[in-house]
This record gives sequence, structure tokens and C-alpha cells, in this order.
Amino acid sequence: MGRIKKAIIPAAGLGTRFLPATKAMPKEMLPIVDRPTIEYIVEEAIGSGIEDIIIVTGKGKRAIEDHFDKSFELEENLIKKEKFDLLERIQASAKIDIHYIRQKEPKGLGHAIWCARKFIGNEPFAVLLGDDIIQNDKPGLSQLMQEYENTSSAVIGVKKVPENETHRYGIIDPMEKFGKLHQVKSFVEKPEQGTAPSDLAIIGRYILTPQIFDFLDDQKIGAGGEIQLTDAIQELNRIQRVFALEIEGNRYDVGEKLGFIETTLEIALKRDDLREPLMQYLEELYERLLKQREKI
Repeated sequence: MGRIKKAIIPAAGLGTRFLPATKAMPKEMLPIVDRPTIEYIVEEAIGSGIEDIIIVTGKGKRAIEDHFDKSFELEENLIKKEKFDLLERIQASAKIDIHYIRQKEPKGLGHAIWCARKFIGNEPFAVLLGDDIIQNDKPGLSQLMQEYENTSSAVIGVKKVPENETHRYGIIDPMEKFGKLHQVKSFVEKPEQGTAPSDLAIIGRYILTPQIFDFLDDQKIGAGGEIQLTDAIQELNRIQRVFALEIEGNRYDVGEKLGFIETTLEIALKRDDLREPLMQYLEELYERLLKQREKI
């Protein structure tokens, strides 16, 4: 199999955890400080050497396409006002060649991947989910791509999670271990509390072989009444080796409210223009909250 050149970014979800904000705005466009979450995902794909990206969208997701398109009026306005730093950032997001396909029914992650099958063809490919932002000098996806080159097998990104959170994720049951790389015995989608085979949770990064579509073609309904990608990977694991790699770097879960807030704060604190005033505000806020607690 050749090197990984194509990536799928599923972005068709309804974003119900962030209602009412996502009633009219795609959750992928919710900003982390001043950049939409999906821009971090696209940036990681490009930084890993991906050449072609397809975003699987759904109804009400037009804002994603607009974001990565040119905006002549806005650019002209920024030029007139000599805001060249902003102009450069705006133009950067429009230089990326991105393709789009619509998932007409919300049938689950597995179905969203299946919708892009003609774009992928008979090539290995990457999948990046928008709920996970990974920051590291070497992009998370690039780490998986390197292991694919070594194994010529599907590689799934994983991170250790607390035992009381394993029920929220797909969990791997590992066999042999080669440093941070594990050969996978089986996958369990959101196991009941206390039944998880390990603390290694699947996060939103995958390198998959095209044979995965043979199983997604079956449109098998899994957990939650949806077509689950994890189920198809489990079937793939019966005919060829599947590995899991513990990805290095900071992983931010922006798929739920608290994680989104924590991510925004951490990324803001890394910025030179925001760090000092934000730290001062947080210190003042903490003192105010302590005083309020003392009064109770």
C-alpha cells in the first residue's frame, strides 16, 4: 500500500450537546478563542502531509464551506484598513483545497465514513474527528502515519483515560505491546462501567485500509442505533492486523461543554497577547469566588 495522501473529516453531527448555540451554527465552527475548531483539525491534517481532504457535512453546515472559501469583500476591506496580519490569516484558510460530500441522514460515524468511499478509492486513508484537538510538535496524525509505514496495517490513535471514564469511549483490548504501539485483540464500544478491558480509549485519529468499506457496505446497526465505525474496525481486525498507538501530545476534548471551556482557556493562556490579562482575570475571579463561598 502507498503512503497516506487522503483524509476524511466527518462534520455532519447535529451538535446536540451544544444546543441552543448549534441550532443555526455547526458545532465545528464554534471558536476556540478566535479560530473555529475545525480549522485546528484541518491544520493537523496538512501539517501531517495530507494532500486531499474531504469533509462530510450535513444539513445546516454551509458555514464550514464558506470558512474555507475566499471572501473577496472581506479581504478588500482588510487591505483598505491595512490589517495585513488578519488578511494573512483569512487567506491561509482559503488556500486549502477541500472537497465536500453530504451525509443525507444522520446514521452514525461509520456511515459518514462510508459516504466518502468513492473519494478514497482503493487507498489507505486517514480519519480525523472534530471532537479531539491534539497539540504536539509532531502532529498526532503524523505519528499514526509513521506507524502505518512501519506495519502496513490500520493504526488507531488511543490515549489512557481514568477508569471511571472508560464507558464514554471505544476501548481497545490489547495483545502484544511494542513500546507505545499495541496490537489489538478486540474493540469494545462504550463498555459498561467496570467492564472495560483496558484504560486505552480510542480518540479521533485513525489510519484505515480500504478494506474497511467492505464491512461498512453492510450498513450494520450498532450501539445507539447507528452504524459504528468501531464495529467495522473490529471486523477488519479479523482479516488483517490492526494496531493502536498511544499518541503523544496534549489531547483536548471539545466534544462536550466542560472540555470545550478548558480547551479555550488553555489555548488562550498559550498566546502572548492574552496570557497576562487572562491570568490576572482568573486570579481575580478565584478571589471573588472564595469570598462568596465564605459568605455562604
